[in-house]
Amino acid sequence: MRSDRIKDGPQQSPARAMLRAVGLEDKDFKIPWVGIVNTWTEGMPCNFHLRDLAVDLKEGCKENLIHPFEFGAPAISDGISMGTPGMRSSLVSREVIADSVELIAQGYMYDGMVALVACDKTNPGGAMGLIRSGVPGLVLYGGSIAPGKLDGKSLTVVSVFEAVGQHAAGKIDDAQLERVERAAIPGVGACGGQYTANTMSMALEVLGLSPIGYNSIPAATPEKKTATKAAASVLADAIKHNRTPKSFLTRQSFLNAIAAVAATGGSTNAVLHLMAIAREADIHLELADFDTVSRATPVIADMRPWGQFTAWELWEAGGIPLVIRRLIEGGMIDGDQMTVTGKTLREETTNAVETPGQQVVVTKETAFKPTGGLLVLHGSLAPDGAVLKLAGTERKQFTGKARVFDGEPSAMKAVLEKRIVAGDVVVIRYEGPKGAPGMPEMLSVTSAIVGEGLGADVAMVTDGRFSGGTKGLMIGHVSPEAQVCGPIALIEEGDTISIDCDAGTLELMVDASILAERKTKWVAPEIEFKTGLFARYARGVSSATYGAILE
Repeated sequence: MRSDRIKDGPQQSPARAMLRAVGLEDKDFKIPWVGIVNTWTEGMPCNFHLRDLAVDLKEGCKENLIHPFEFGAPAISDGISMGTPGMRSSLVSREVIADSVELIAQGYMYDGMVALVACDKTNPGGAMGLIRSGVPGLVLYGGSIAPGKLDGKSLTVVSVFEAVGQHAAGKIDDAQLERVERAAIPGVGACGGQYTANTMSMALEVLGLSPIGYNSIPAATPEKKTATKAAASVLADAIKHNRTPKSFLTRQSFLNAIAAVAATGGSTNAVLHLMAIAREADIHLELADFDTVSRATPVIADMRPWGQFTAWELWEAGGIPLVIRRLIEGGMIDGDQMTVTGKTLREETTNAVETPGQQVVVTKETAFKPTGGLLVLHGSLAPDGAVLKLAGTERKQFTGKARVFDGEPSAMKAVLEKRIVAGDVVVIRYEGPKGAPGMPEMLSVTSAIVGEGLGADVAMVTDGRFSGGTKGLMIGHVSPEAQVCGPIALIEEGDTISIDCDAGTLELMVDASILAERKTKWVAPEIEFKTGLFARYARGVSSATYGAILE
């Protein structure tokens, strides 16, 4: 065991003395040690309950003759920071979390690691750190929130963002907006649709990094506590057989995960995160893989934001195991890929329970849409690619005049002042990985557009990214980004932009000679941060084309 290096020999007496001071007994020096990274915080409902789950997990560890050591890592709330400068820290936190897990794993030489995660970036960050640690381990997702209820309808956090747009359009008054605000978030758990947190929790199960069936159990259920305690036996077995993530992760594992995202209309953030996780596993993944898999994968789950059901209702229908089983039955994923349990996806989901009469998950033959939710576009506006969640829109072609904004705040102001009209293509730039820095999400602005009733009649193009809750013809991850003088930096007000999802193109209809002339006059904006984390991030982060990873 790795931890033997600080257990055995007289020269390790100081280390043993220190560990006795924090409660270790003689018997504890004879069993495996595991680190439990807990992204608990009081700052948001998504991760608020993880401290309680850690107690359950540690009890399970001790019952399985493992000694757990809990430590912390940061968690940024996308929902709370959305539309503010704080949103810059969201994607940056993915790297900080991964670094934190790696640092503790290396510094303490634990025999295994568990990442307790919930809000968006904690999922991939925990997975990245676990893979780097080189030891067996799990990523355990804290679970979805229960849907809010108002006038017989289910609400999620996106309902509040869209209500802001409805309020700006005069469709609801202050009192109605407050009713939505008070009802949408009823307790603990991550945002309740197939938004980024639930998208990535599904991807982690399909990858085999989380026990099959665990992640879709909602946060506020007795079943979550029981399953968390039971997960320790999976961990113990993985340690016994030295089943590290790199020992079972393959390129096909990642293609399976992409298919699951596409089949459920999942978040475009999965593109960034799966590429980043694959890189840690030394597996090549590129934008083209997402497009190829998605075009071959029908949508078989009716999930918000494009559909009608919440993550809680998916669990009631049969959960992630049912989705995986349907994907295997339809030949959409390879069921022979291994998981952390030492069993294949097929073995783990053969007995998946389907609730009679459920309407959330269907078969390939009765799919809701013929192709998946992710689409990659290329063209003169995005030579290195851009990403669209097609499941959130029925419109596949759009040509309109550019409305150009250098940053999200001015775009949001224009939307709320009703200066955006049908036929516009809203361009938000200098929000890329380097330019922001941190590639913020644009849920506030997209939800306001939808809330005003313009979702089908306005397109958006940005070098930033979108929340998993975004819907409509919203194109993000435009690369190269504006900060490095990608074509998006050269757009002027009134330029024509043409989008063709079937052809996979995103074109700026301006002559190349004119763009060349504009480029001679372009000057890179000065990045606000001169020192510290954000300055280092801006210098080292890659293009979104490669997952916005740190080089």
